[in-house]
Amino acid sequence: MQFFRDSMLELIIQTSTNLPPDVRLAMSHALKVENPATQAGQALAIIGQNIDMAYRDEGAICQDTGFLTFEIKTPVGVNQIIMKRQILEAVAEATKRGKLRPNSVNSITGKNSGNNIGPGTPVLHFEQWEEPDIEVRVILKGGGCENKNIQYSVPCTLEHLGRADRDLDGVKKCILHAVWQAQGQGCGPGALGVCIGSDRAAGYNFAKLQLFRPLDDVNPEPSLAKLEDEIMEDANKLGVGTMGFGGKATLIGCKIVAANRLPASFFVSVAYDCWAFRRLGVSVDADTGAIKNWLYRDPSRPVEKLIAEGTGFHLTGREIRLEPPLSEETVRALKVGDVVLINGPMVTARDAAHTYLMHHNSPCDLRGAILYHCGPVVMKEGDKWRVTAAGPTTSIREEPYEADIIKRFGIRGVMGKGGMGKKTLGALKEFGAVYLHAIGGAAQFYAHALKVTGVDLIEELGVPEAMWHFEANNFVAIVTMDSYGDSLHEVVAAATGAELEKFGAGSV
Repeated sequence: MQFFRDSMLELIIQTSTNLPPDVRLAMSHALKVENPATQAGQALAIIGQNIDMAYRDEGAICQDTGFLTFEIKTPVGVNQIIMKRQILEAVAEATKRGKLRPNSVNSITGKNSGNNIGPGTPVLHFEQWEEPDIEVRVILKGGGCENKNIQYSVPCTLEHLGRADRDLDGVKKCILHAVWQAQGQGCGPGALGVCIGSDRAAGYNFAKLQLFRPLDDVNPEPSLAKLEDEIMEDANKLGVGTMGFGGKATLIGCKIVAANRLPASFFVSVAYDCWAFRRLGVSVDADTGAIKNWLYRDPSRPVEKLIAEGTGFHLTGREIRLEPPLSEETVRALKVGDVVLINGPMVTARDAAHTYLMHHNSPCDLRGAILYHCGPVVMKEGDKWRVTAAGPTTSIREEPYEADIIKRFGIRGVMGKGGMGKKTLGALKEFGAVYLHAIGGAAQFYAHALKVTGVDLIEELGVPEAMWHFEANNFVAIVTMDSYGDSLHEVVAAATGAELEKFGAGSV
């Protein structure tokens, strides 16, 4: 097993940087069906370029490299204790190389371990089998999509759908509701793993395991194969679209399993994954630990680019240039739908930084600033920092704080993904600020537009949560909430809710 650690390191790096062919094919289809002139089409073009850049530069596809879950099958007699130790070494090394963002946080102290190792992280599930080789599969599931997982206890009453009963029609309603409630916060177009039945804990686990199925396989249970096809067709009629901008590409996959349950319980558990659907696997020699075969892809087959040369996202010349610090006059001139190019300073702030700012003065001047909801991947080179991945995080988590922070510090722009709620929208209108939507997961695309100029609170908060200072160069974003009380997210949620009601007609 002398090569096992290096095999696991290669598996982790490839999973973080190179989407498997079935996901690439699904995203290629999404690019074809979406109108390139729409906001959803523009977002998909950026996503396609980002996927190509991540493979070319071996950089993280999304800066949130997520929660690592390993599913491992071993022959009888293999030492799982040694395997676990070497997997943890590989995870720490991948983090050190910047292929994984430090994502393991102590739930009591809030301290980041810095190497993705800690109680409960990563997750390793071992199972014995009667095959001669070891099989290891891994999935990297980010926080944005993880937060949109949902579980239903049926019968229940669902918004826009009415009553869901204990039958496949009720299950279908739950799954469609899961798609609708994710909107743009889960980085659509997404993929679903679903478990019908089991208990609460195992139901979520079975649902997540469905995400290891290839997107192009066929469910061996005919009734579930039919349901999967129906969900794919109907979910893409809802109009949620890429990033919740509206459009035709809402889901790229739906995989369903049924498990026995207690008579008193009927759970429908949904694991939502984003377009950055990062999962790969390898078959490993049980004696040497060397990789024998790759699962999901054939390394001898060249990786095909999603975006052909000369195509993809291009500036039109109609974009509005923003040069922070911003004045109220500049912000009041912006309207929902405007595409902006940011040139100048930006500051990041995620969950811990927002909590800090609620109780302390800011370590930097935020008047007129654009506050970017982002936890980047950064590498220290000598005494300087270099950003290697820097897409947006889901903004709704900051809804309890943002209005107060806008008021207190004079912020003019808040930027993230998925939009925010009524409290923040009211503050944008009252104080003169806008919400800018960056494209979720486009970590490489945005990293090329940013240069690190400084950092605050890194010792206190850790790398992802620190307040990073960037100099932006033609950083692309879309105004989705303006200073006049208009919100694209509210419009899309209402329109898609009306579409959802068609599938609940007659329910009470």
